[in-house]
Amino acid sequence: CEEDVAKAMEKALDEGRIAGAVALHYPFPLGVATIGRVLTPGRGKPMIIASSTGTTAVGRVEAMVRNAIYGTAVAKSIGIENPTVGILNVDGAQMAFKGLGTLKEKGYPINFGASVRQDGGSILRGNDILAGAVDVCVADTLTGNVLMKMFSSFTTGGSYESMGWGYGPSVGEGWNRIISIISRASGAPVIAGALEYTARAAAGRLSEKVAAEIAEAKKAGLDAVLEGLAPKPAAAEEEVTAPPAEFTDEEIGGVDVLSIEDGVKVLWKEGIYAESSMGCTGPVIKVAEKHLERAEQILKEAGYI
Repeated sequence: CEEDVAKAMEKALDEGRIAGAVALHYPFPLGVATIGRVLTPGRGKPMIIASSTGTTAVGRVEAMVRNAIYGTAVAKSIGIENPTVGILNVDGAQMAFKGLGTLKEKGYPINFGASVRQDGGSILRGNDILAGAVDVCVADTLTGNVLMKMFSSFTTGGSYESMGWGYGPSVGEGWNRIISIISRASGAPVIAGALEYTARAAAGRLSEKVAAEIAEAKKAGLDAVLEGLAPKPAAAEEEVTAPPAEFTDEEIGGVDVLSIEDGVKVLWKEGIYAESSMGCTGPVIKVAEKHLERAEQILKEAGYI
């Protein structure tokens, strides 16, 4: 039965008789997630999805920062020496990018990739993941799980997973077991790919790679960055009145959608009329051209961009 097989797998891992395993299900503890790998249809390029099952943190933004670190470690374990990393344009992406940018400024050697769009940048859109623009695509687990299923089963109309390497090996701080996940919808090609992926990660000393990446990130101030990204307790909302309306002909990007209205009110408090809007590439704050430079400085000092 499944329970006996699971116990045998656990025993073999504990005794070191196997370096890794592929399973249909595993009850990972909080803080551990799996890092999937897909074949992108645009250019036939493999791409890592960080993460695809489990969760590396309770908070969405912290999880995405950790996913970038763990995804980098997995990529290195399978032979990608300096993997490019991009963050999918979902809620929290800008905040995660800001946190990772702070780590990079302080010495963590993350290698940001670029969008295939003309404006570039490391925030990824739909066409970027179809093209496999980066080696590691960072997302929250729920989004990553959807991407895994879409990329793996689009050739079958969703009936079963026919392409890719499965939901990937497990990673987490202090976690040293390499257990990869497939689903009940995974076809033979995906199961074979998952076995290969797991073997390569194990041979590449994945657990050591994860520990090394975490150590590098901590030297660059990971704990402080994550503390700054943690959700703050809700406080009584201050009543702020908008200044007189004026024509807003400039846009300020890089503000996370979850913080966009707060950013607008910060500018109102400083006497600058501003509006929130959704631009082609994400949320923006609109201001008059004459206020642009000062508004950007205020938002930067307040931590919004």
